[in-house]
Amino acid sequence: MAFKALLFDLDGTLLDLDMETFLPAYFQALTRRFGQLVDPQQFVDHLVASTAVMMASKDPEKTNEEVFMADFIPRLGLSREVLLPLLDDFYRNDFPALAGEARRKPLAREIIQYAFARGFAVVVATNPVFPKLAIAHRLRWAGVGVEDFPYRLVTSYEIMHFCKPNREYYEEILASLGLKAGECLMIGNDVQDDLRAREVGIRTFLVEDHLINRTGEAPQTDYRGSLEDLYEFIKAL
Repeated sequence: MAFKALLFDLDGTLLDLDMETFLPAYFQALTRRFGQLVDPQQFVDHLVASTAVMMASKDPEKTNEEVFMADFIPRLGLSREVLLPLLDDFYRNDFPALAGEARRKPLAREIIQYAFARGFAVVVATNPVFPKLAIAHRLRWAGVGVEDFPYRLVTSYEIMHFCKPNREYYEEILASLGLKAGECLMIGNDVQDDLRAREVGIRTFLVEDHLINRTGEAPQTDYRGSLEDLYEFIKAL
């Protein structure tokens, strides 16, 4: 198995974070910041709707951020000049307070350190529906921050043009890395989002510690096990 790159999902894989409990806290923090400008419930409704538009987009000419903002800004009725500085300030100063919704996985940092020591190209293949600031915070919460590790790629909404579970998301990663599908391993805990990498020929390791399987389907994966099993697997490569 001549893998050259390891692609790691973030939430539920490297970081113990449950989106079902995290998102309400995230929405509450956002509405505290924007509540005086937009009705809080309307803000959340517009955010969810525009995120859905972004996730469905397959336009290779527009980044996820461009698709999202093109839909979100008109919904809110705010100008870019008002909205964007507020959003940037939110992610810099308010978002870090959500760290209490997440917990470190003890092995995560050890696995990432080992992957770099072995010379793998390491990719943070998180669903690029958040800006890089939010992803950088979550990586710090996991103990694997961008300050500590020279990741080959971190998929954020500023640079990516597709989202999981679209196969184009994985094709874009391969193009960015300049690698063949068979040279990459996708590691994640989400059956629908992460195992989709197999459609483009990327082999997958399903991390079962915080398994997400929305449909109850039998997972089709090349390898599977706990985070400890993953560590032993990488050591044996």
